[in-house]
Amino acid sequence: MNTLQDIQALRLHGVDDGSPIIIAGPCSAETEQQTLDTARALHADGVKVFRAGLWKPRTVPGSFEGVGSSGLQWLQQVKRETDMLIATEVATVEHVRDALAAGIDILWVGARTSANPFAMQAIADALQGHDEVTVLVKNPVNPDLELWIGALQRIMGAGITRLAAVHRGFSSAGAHIYRNDPQWHIPFELRRHAPGMTILCDPSHIAGKREFVEPLSQLALDAGFDGLMIECHCNPDQALSDSAQQITPDELHGILNRLVIRSGAPIDDELSMLRQQIDDCDHELLAVLARRMSVSREIGSFKKAHNLRVVQPARYQDVMKARLEEGRQLGLDEDFIQRLMQAIHEESVRQQLN
Repeated sequence: MNTLQDIQALRLHGVDDGSPIIIAGPCSAETEQQTLDTARALHADGVKVFRAGLWKPRTVPGSFEGVGSSGLQWLQQVKRETDMLIATEVATVEHVRDALAAGIDILWVGARTSANPFAMQAIADALQGHDEVTVLVKNPVNPDLELWIGALQRIMGAGITRLAAVHRGFSSAGAHIYRNDPQWHIPFELRRHAPGMTILCDPSHIAGKREFVEPLSQLALDAGFDGLMIECHCNPDQALSDSAQQITPDELHGILNRLVIRSGAPIDDELSMLRQQIDDCDHELLAVLARRMSVSREIGSFKKAHNLRVVQPARYQDVMKARLEEGRQLGLDEDFIQRLMQAIHEESVRQQLN
């Protein structure tokens, strides 16, 4: 196996029944009881792959960073009791060695790690000779397709044939509807490079909020993703990490029963790709407008403090003239730009007056 073109669809023992692959479990294994309670509930609902993070690369030091290797015995107990496949995240050579020694079935590489070629090569080297393990590679934190492909190629170079990609969205600055920007065109492009590869979607990390998990899951399946990786916790409000995006096993059961599995909708369908790009643009527009109105409110406070008029006609005319010229250079219709800027100005004035 030398290129992404050679990768075949992932086959998981006891899971490959033609339906979407479902991987579920808590963001973090926190206690033995929490891990087993969540796993038992998911097993009762028919989930066949249990995921739980043991080593958590948190953004802020001092926050919960996982229970570490001690949690491996909890995952082993899950496997003994339920016969589910067990999965955990690895970010270092030591993680890989400990997980392999414990008989973990599936290792996944997180977004922070897949963005680092040195870390990916070290993990690949540690995987040499272990072609029995399944490896999932999440997209890097930044929207760089070549970096994602490179991470996959390094794992392939270690002789790993049970390989799949996981789309979890991309970090972005500012306020957005989702925690991570989906940028669906990037996994679509990965599919073009590796048409046989299994690509899963992680709606939990894209969403950031549990209420978005179901619609994002349906969208992912409609777009042709091969399965879902969803964070579930027996008591998500009390979770030590990512509590807002986790759902209960009962909620997952309801979601899975409501999801519609469609046929004949390939992931590289041109119209679907274009519509997703429109959605991405709309989300960006709304986020930019929200930031603009936040600045308008600050301007309103400044004007009140300095006894200035809210409406400044000269400033309005200068802005309108500049935006019309920018619009012309970008090939946008002048009447459209004028109507758009008038609407934005009216809302800005309203925000300043409130």
